[in-house]
Amino acid sequence: MITYQPPKTGWGHILLFLLPFFLFIAFAAIVFARITGTPAQTADQIPSVLTDKQAPHTVLPVLTSAAVSSAFDMKNFKGRVTLVNFWGSWCPPCREEHPFLMSLADNPLFNLVGINYKDTRENALRFLGNFGNPFRITGFDPDGRATIDWGVYGSPETFIIGKDGTVLYRHIGPLTSATFKETLMPIIAGANGE
Repeated sequence: MITYQPPKTGWGHILLFLLPFFLFIAFAAIVFARITGTPAQTADQIPSVLTDKQAPHTVLPVLTSAAVSSAFDMKNFKGRVTLVNFWGSWCPPCREEHPFLMSLADNPLFNLVGINYKDTRENALRFLGNFGNPFRITGFDPDGRATIDWGVYGSPETFIIGKDGTVLYRHIGPLTSATFKETLMPIIAGANGE
């Protein structure tokens, strides 16, 4: 004969019952920490394969001139530290960054040049007409081929090029006063021998 035995209600059974719940909580905490925690590498820290190498020899038509003889040529910037900023009129972060670039326009420590990509000449010129032109010269790259040569990850991106044409640093995303002062300015000063 089978007799009914009431279930045991000791701590062992209660813990066994609660184990899946605690495992779920632990898993959820780990996932939450990974999502909200500081990532191992932020976008502006993604290394460039060009760092410490010569900048790509980039020759493009000049945005502000339809003349065939006008050219944006990287070899023309040797001898001065140069910031190369990739931007587009279609890019909201570029619009966010633009007022800060305007504040850098006449900085005597470097040339600030732009490469406008995947844009139309009309839209790019309208953008600069509305918000100002911080660039000494802007190359026009409507099909984005130069961005491939430079390994551009997203807009905007800024590269610091040394006097000898070597890529010293790459910044992904909009430049800010704090980023410029803390990260880019020491590199620029070092490249100028200061």
